[in-house]
Amino acid sequence: MNNTETKYTQFALAREMLQTADVVRNFDVKAIDEVVANLKDKVLLSGEGSSRIFPAKNTLYRANKKGYAQRIFTEGATQALEYKLDDATVFVASNSGKTKEGVRLIRKLKAEGHKSIVGIVAHEGTPIVAEADYGYVLTCGNEDAVAATKSVVEQALFTDLVFRKANGSRMPDLKKLGDAIEEVLTMKVPDEIVSALANAPVLYWAGRNNGVAEELRLKTNEITRKKSDYLEGTYAAHGIEEVMRANEAIIVVDPFEQEEEKFDTCLRKGVGLPIVAISTRKTSFPTMIIPDVGCPSLETYVQLCAGWSLLMEVGLANNINLDKPERARKVGNEFVG
Repeated sequence: MNNTETKYTQFALAREMLQTADVVRNFDVKAIDEVVANLKDKVLLSGEGSSRIFPAKNTLYRANKKGYAQRIFTEGATQALEYKLDDATVFVASNSGKTKEGVRLIRKLKAEGHKSIVGIVAHEGTPIVAEADYGYVLTCGNEDAVAATKSVVEQALFTDLVFRKANGSRMPDLKKLGDAIEEVLTMKVPDEIVSALANAPVLYWAGRNNGVAEELRLKTNEITRKKSDYLEGTYAAHGIEEVMRANEAIIVVDPFEQEEEKFDTCLRKGVGLPIVAISTRKTSFPTMIIPDVGCPSLETYVQLCAGWSLLMEVGLANNINLDKPERARKVGNEFVG
């Protein structure tokens, strides 16, 4: 996007996306120390919607690649009520700090004598951080747009850095990451990619199970008002083509190079489906080339921001008011009391 053009800056969504770069650059790594010092060997990463999808799954992806010492898993807060968690550190992330499911989980655990709950929220004094044993209040400030952006990245960064430090990993260069985020948010999205998606009634997202494509599936609903689905890994080549239609489209995030030919055969040739990609390299498909941050463990943040930018262009191409969906709410299920 052009960060000086009214076409973009009139929307809180665009302004908040652009603020993400400074949120990353200015992150205080000392804020993780108390949580790191009190981390148990078993960890649940919980939350609802955007507060869980990318923050939790991005951390899980890195944990599995690096072989972290902790046993980390993720679940929505309501289903987590059914789990045995007395020996776990429980992270509850909520932008508003008053998501009903999260408050309910914390209160159940506290009633059982639990003493290792971490609340991650954007608003001080809200139940989730006030009732947790340890807390982190995001520095990104309030979001006016319904679609969460800068808060998602800060939630993910906090969780990510906690486990990096707990496992002796080197802390990343946050200035370099912030610069890459700013670059990808201000670059021009190729017209051929926007036009391939603008008229599609359904946008599919495919990619690794690291939270990026799955989170962008949700953002598709909120930003473009289109139906969407997330096709994990190579699922797109394993039967769903039977119900796909040629007027739909698929975006593949960082395609597995060895599977590109199969996607092309099944989806482009077999269905007639337009395929576009987001990647640091030129793929077999029309590709939104994004900056290489020089560290594979940070590329997910840049991919996510590239997807935001792409979806914003699709929304604008369809004259969508990016800040005001008809039914979606900032707080999906608000605790009252």
